[in-house]
This record gives sequence, C-alpha cells and structure tokens, in this order.
Amino acid sequence: MPPHEPPSPGPQPRRKPQPAAHPDWRRQGLVSPNQRAKTFLLDTNVLLHDPSCLERFADNHLCIPLDVLSELDRFKNEQSDRGASARAIHRRLSDLFQDGGQNVTRGVPTVGGGSLRIVAFSPQDPAADLPALREFRYLFPDSAKIDHRILASALMLREQNRSPVILVTKDLNLQLKARAIGVACEDYLNDKAEIRDVASYDLLRIPLDPTELQRFASSGAITLPPSQTANLSPNEYVLFQVSDKQTMPARHLGQGGFVRLQVPESIKIPKGQPIRPLNLGQQCLLDALLDPAISLVTCYGQAGTGKTLLAVAAGLSEVFHRHYDGLTISRPVVAMGETLGFLPGTLNEKLRPWLQPIYDALDIAMRPQTPPQAGPRRKQDKKHPPALSLDAAPKPYDALIEQGLLEIEALCYIRGRSIPNRFFILDEAQQLTPLEAKTIVTRMSRGSKLVLIGDPAQIDNPYVDSLSNGLVYTRTRLKGQSCSAHISLSKGERSPLAEAGAKLM
Repeated sequence: MPPHEPPSPGPQPRRKPQPAAHPDWRRQGLVSPNQRAKTFLLDTNVLLHDPSCLERFADNHLCIPLDVLSELDRFKNEQSDRGASARAIHRRLSDLFQDGGQNVTRGVPTVGGGSLRIVAFSPQDPAADLPALREFRYLFPDSAKIDHRILASALMLREQNRSPVILVTKDLNLQLKARAIGVACEDYLNDKAEIRDVASYDLLRIPLDPTELQRFASSGAITLPPSQTANLSPNEYVLFQVSDKQTMPARHLGQGGFVRLQVPESIKIPKGQPIRPLNLGQQCLLDALLDPAISLVTCYGQAGTGKTLLAVAAGLSEVFHRHYDGLTISRPVVAMGETLGFLPGTLNEKLRPWLQPIYDALDIAMRPQTPPQAGPRRKQDKKHPPALSLDAAPKPYDALIEQGLLEIEALCYIRGRSIPNRFFILDEAQQLTPLEAKTIVTRMSRGSKLVLIGDPAQIDNPYVDSLSNGLVYTRTRLKGQSCSAHISLSKGERSPLAEAGAKLM
C-alpha cells in the first residue's frame, strides 16, 4: 500500500497589505526648520547669475534641489564667467555645510539668520502619492528634464509647509510653467534697477534768473543752494533754463557746484575727418569722455545716436594726445537671433563679424577726406588706374594695431588681465550680466578710463533684461561716485529713417 499522504492544505486566506510607513520628508529636505519665514527654492540660473545670492534673502529659508547641484557640476570646468560662478557657488556651499553640520537636508544657518538646505526629491517617488503630484506627473510626464524635477520639488515643498514657498528663477518659461500649476515664483530682483533709472533720457532742467545764467556763462562756474541740488549726483548733467530759448548745459561737481562743459568744436584725428557733437546729449558725452577726472562713463542710447562713433573718436584723440598709452575696444560675443554656426579661418577672422561695428566706427573716424572728383567717371577711369578695393587696401588703423596702440578684441579674453593707463571702450554693454560687468570694472588699473555704452532696450542675452543687465547695474551701483558720469542719448543722428525706426518699430 502506498504510504499515507497528509491531506493537502486548503486555500490560505489572503494577507492584508501593510500600510507603508509614513515617509520622513524632513530627511529629504522638504520640511522647513520652522514655519515663521518664507521658503525660497533657487534655480541654477540664479546661482550662476549671482554666486553671492545666498546672503541676499535675510532670515528666510533657502532650498537648492539636488538636480541644481548636478547642473552646476556640468559648468564648473568651463573657463568662462559661468564656470567661475559655478566654482564660486560650490565653494560657498561647501563652507556653509561644513560649518553648519553634516545633515545638509535639515538646514544649516545662514548669515542673515535664515537657513539653507538641499532638497533631494524625485517626482517618481512612490511615497509621494498626493493628488497634486499625480496631476503633475500627468501634465509633465518627462521626469528626466531638470526643469520638471525642480518644479516637482517646489510643488512638494508647498504641500509639506504652511509658510509660503516661492520658486526663484530667471527662466521665463519655467516661471510660466510654475504659475500654471499654482506654484508661486519670482525673478531674482536683488540686482535690478528701478524703472525710472532707464525710463527717462531727458536732462534735468533747473530754472535760473537771467543774471545768474549770464554770470555762469562768463565765469564758467556757479554754486546753487541745497534746495535746488539735493537730489543731484556728482557729474550729473543738467540744463540751466531762463526760457525756452535761453538755456545752457552744465555738470554738477557735487555740493551744489556746477561747471560749464569743456567741449571742443570738433575732434580731429590726424589725417582723418573731424567728428562734431551734433546735439546736446553728444556734447555732454564728449565732455565726460575728455575729462581726465572721470574714470567711468556709462551711456544709454538707442541705435543711431552716435554713442559708439563719438566714444571711438574721443578715445583716438586722447591716445594721439598721449593722455593714455593705448585704446582698447571690445564687445561681448552675443548673437542676435539665429547664428550661422562655426565660422572658418583664424581667430581674428572668426571674431571679425562680431567686431565689425567697431571697425566701421574706426574707419569713419580715421578715413582721410578726399575732395570730390569732377567730370564723368568714365573719362577718369581712362586716365587713372583703378584703385584697390576697400577690403584689399590697407586700413588707416592697421598701423595703430601693429604698434599696440589700438586693441580690438572680444570680451571673452579679458578675464585675468590688468589694464593700466588705457582708454577702454566696451560696446553693447547691455548684453553683460552684472557679474561680467564687475569683472570688467575690476580689471581697470590706475590711469585707465572705462566707457560702457549700449541700449538697455536691445538685449539678446536670455539671462538679463532691461533692468538687470550689466550696463544698468554698473550705472546704478556706482551712481554718486565722484569718478563716474552717466549720459543718456535720445536724438538719433544716423539718418531720419534710422531714428524713426528706432522709435516706432
């Protein structure tokens, strides 16, 4: 007989699944140390824009997503301002977390009395089964995208804290996405100027008695009471006015003292053609450019106002008069619209399209004047051999470049330099970030003069705007210093068509 087999067990009751343990969101950096202050989540572009931004948020809580650290890691080896910013913020974070403790997700104290912590959260975390996160995953299924992961961290922070949570980013598209899902967001506003600083280009008018104006015209100086000069900065240009037809420009020296402009009738470059100031704004600009006591000149002006040509002509004149050892002209390499890809040739040939407006201004200022030829062109061609084309003929500024008196270079090669006793012109300065502008200002050694010119309304750099670019930032931060002056040009002189286009298009 077969051995006795035990009866097979019947169907076992199904075990009830155990509820998942409550996740420790504090361990992932999602819970603020306290609920009395706001929580700001910082995007990568904010840290790159201003590496010192961690000290700008007073006693509030700061959060940095782990994905932002990964993104910063991609830039740290770049030999550029972006790479320098990434390295600076890495060093600052290391110092803060080393002094504040090892648990970087629970928060370490900051200088202003707030806290800083790292947020380590993934939108695919199964424990984050919240209605807001389910909707987020439906709207943004691509969880590998850095912007989406930062948005998910901001959304989860909002869910886990009672105090306000604000995403800080300079990415306009990310701001729109955040507002679409109900996350509060802001631009980084610490280095933005006031709208009034870039809105008005008119000179301040100060009424004077006819006798006072006559005395100022004869002596060249006048002192007014504090009631009329309380809000004026040193080297600010004003217009004394008796009536609509009786006016005279002046420069405020400070403490209520004014002097008359020292402007020549024209700037004459040897063998070149004279460059004359054509309006009141250009007279003020030329006065600042030729004053050795002013080492920083900032100038706003729309296209065609003559800011580049006048600055180049003044710089050449100062070099020829041996007031400076040389003239350096530069501009940032920022494209307008689509680019044509990599350009062939040597380094100078690659940079030539970016620097061509500077060569054009030099050519206008230094090209010899030729008398108009009389007679039919056909007969003259028979008597004289055809001249070389403009591209093949030597340029009037080539000799200055060979002698080292004139440098024309892209801005990307200025880092690490010290620039003594040179007249330095930076065109299109509105394309700079505030950090890049600071880098340039701090390169100037004794005896040098820095001229920043541009149009805050024409910006192609996606990380700055009309209120936060390097030109406006420099003017705002150094306003009131005795070594700086600012001029705004509003009247176009290129042509009636160019002026109408700049104003109406």
